[in-house]
Amino acid sequence: MKKIEAIVKPFKLDEVREALSEVGVTGLTVTEVKGFGRQKGHTELYRGAEYVVDFLPKVKIEVVLSDAQVEPAIEALIKSARTGKIGDGKIFVTSVEHVVRIRTGETNEQAV
Repeated sequence: MKKIEAIVKPFKLDEVREALSEVGVTGLTVTEVKGFGRQKGHTELYRGAEYVVDFLPKVKIEVVLSDAQVEPAIEALIKSARTGKIGDGKIFVTSVEHVVRIRTGETNEQAV
């Protein structure tokens, strides 16, 4: 099993969710986060004063999948989240050793 964490632009969330559903992802967790990468934030003008926004709003999507679902999910994420501009985000894939569904006690593949 693998855990995919994707950091994407907030306005892409609905497209990403739909794309993941199409490849068989049945559940995911979404968290509103802030951060920056190469773009290093930006400068905004508010009531005549200029200020720097260091952390940009992003959305973090977390999904735990069987190994066979990982590549289709990554392709769906890339296709749906890409704008072609800086700040499109990143995808991280890590191994998951053990999963337990609290309600039923099911473990590993059955719990996902």
